[in-house]
Amino acid sequence: MRQKPYEKLKIILKKFWFLLWKDDSLKGWIFSLLFIFIFIKFIFFPTLNLITGTSLPLAIVESCSMHHQDNLLSNFDNWWESETSKYDYYNIQKEQFETFSFKRGFTKGDILFVIGAKPGEVRIGDVIIFNGGQKNPLIHRVIKIKETKEGAVYSTLGDNNNGQLEVEKDIKEEQIIGKAVLRLAPYAGWGKLVFYDWRKPKSERGFCHQN
Repeated sequence: MRQKPYEKLKIILKKFWFLLWKDDSLKGWIFSLLFIFIFIKFIFFPTLNLITGTSLPLAIVESCSMHHQDNLLSNFDNWWESETSKYDYYNIQKEQFETFSFKRGFTKGDILFVIGAKPGEVRIGDVIIFNGGQKNPLIHRVIKIKETKEGAVYSTLGDNNNGQLEVEKDIKEEQIIGKAVLRLAPYAGWGKLVFYDWRKPKSERGFCHQN
C-alpha cells in the first residue's frame, strides 16, 4: 500500500525531531548545533532586526565608557556628587539626569537591547549606538542636540569619560544605528569578550573601574 503524502511528511518530521533533540550520538550533536546556528543566523536575527527596526538589536558593551562605580549596586547620589562639575558644563542638572535611561550606567560585558531610532525620536539623555568611523560602533549618552537645515546633529558623552571624543561631537542622523532601551543580560557578553579582550592595551583589559 502506498503511503499518503502527509504520512511521509509525518515520518520525516518524526525522524527530524529525534535527530534534533533525542539523538545523543555525534551525528545528533553536530546536526543540533548546525540547526541552532542556521536558526539564529537566518531566522532569529533577521526577525529581530525587522521587529526592532535596527541592524543591531543586541549589543555587547565592549568598553568601560559608561561604567558607574559598583555597577548594578551603584549609588546614584554618590556618583553624581563626583560628576557634578562635568555635567554642569553641559547644563545638565541632577534632577534631569535622574529621568534619563540607564541613570546608573552599564558596564563592559553587558548585553543591551536596542531599537531603531527615527529622526526626532532621540532625546537628551538617551543612550544611542552610532558609527563613529571606528572598528566598532560607540554606545554613549546624548548630551546635546542641535537642529540644522540638514537635520538634527547629536553630541554624546560616556558617563565614565572625563571628556568627549572628537567623533561624538557632531553625529549625523544617518550615523545612528539605534537606541539602547534595556540591559538585557548583565555581564553575559563576557562569554564572547574573553576571546579577544586580552589583545587590547593593558589599560583597557578586564573589568571596569570608575575614572
